[in-house]
Amino acid sequence: MTLPADTLTTFTAIGNREDLSDIIYDISPAETPFLSKIPKTKATGVKHEWQTHSLTAASSTNFVLEGDDATTDASTLTARVYNYRAISDKVARVTGTQEVVDKAGRRSEMAFQMEARMKELKRDVEKILLENNASVAGNATTAPECAGAQAWIKTNIDKASDATASAGNGTDAHTDGTARALQESQVEAALALAWTNGGNPTLGILNAFQKRKFALFTGSSTKTSDGDKKKVVNSVDIYIDPLGNEVRLVPCRQCPTDVIYFFDPEYVKFATLRDFKTHDLAKTGDSERKQILVEYTLEMCQEKAHAAVYDLAAS
Repeated sequence: MTLPADTLTTFTAIGNREDLSDIIYDISPAETPFLSKIPKTKATGVKHEWQTHSLTAASSTNFVLEGDDATTDASTLTARVYNYRAISDKVARVTGTQEVVDKAGRRSEMAFQMEARMKELKRDVEKILLENNASVAGNATTAPECAGAQAWIKTNIDKASDATASAGNGTDAHTDGTARALQESQVEAALALAWTNGGNPTLGILNAFQKRKFALFTGSSTKTSDGDKKKVVNSVDIYIDPLGNEVRLVPCRQCPTDVIYFFDPEYVKFATLRDFKTHDLAKTGDSERKQILVEYTLEMCQEKAHAAVYDLAAS
């Protein structure tokens, strides 16, 4: 069948308005569970310092004579540790024309761009805090860096036999070994070390692949279902080990794929020298520039309070 002659169609018409929705769809992940769940504290210098302390080991021979003179015990000194600050930013630039033209989905281009930049910046900070990077003091040509969690946690860990743990003070990184599939015994071993050393981790941070592996552990082998709601539950959200450590497992898209962290939120903090803040940058022409900047570090109050499983296979 052919179109009748001289029939005007949308293919040839001029002047039809475009059909552009006034909604902008964006499903880019913006959650920062680690940054959101740890306390904040204030830094006052570019080298942020704090002190740690440990008791002497318990003694099974602490017996004294009746009536004997008291003997002074050696004092246990505090240790002074530090992490350098890092500076992270995002900058948006919009022309004067783009700001005033009629736009779909947003009234102000700059406001839209700055909202997106803030989400991006928080994701960057989350990833940096969880990375395996050592601290860097920085200088006129080198940006300062803060040590991430894997450069700190070294006492209560399960790692590959050919891996080398960091010094546990943020000055060097963990050296990866041969990747291993996650096993429940690895988690039990790390949490048992934390318990032995006085730790009480309650927050598990891990990526999606390792979170799915938890569902294969022995204790979760029986799946629960609700026939009326057509629902099958195949998830481990709270893990309780044989010693009673109860850890809530929170999936984090910015967590390294080969690590599972177990944090005690009381002993890790997000220290800010300058908290997230927006600044107008100098105008050099017919455009506006704004910067979001944060100056911060990871305060690992006591690395023995936490645990981790390293060198995990991610496929």
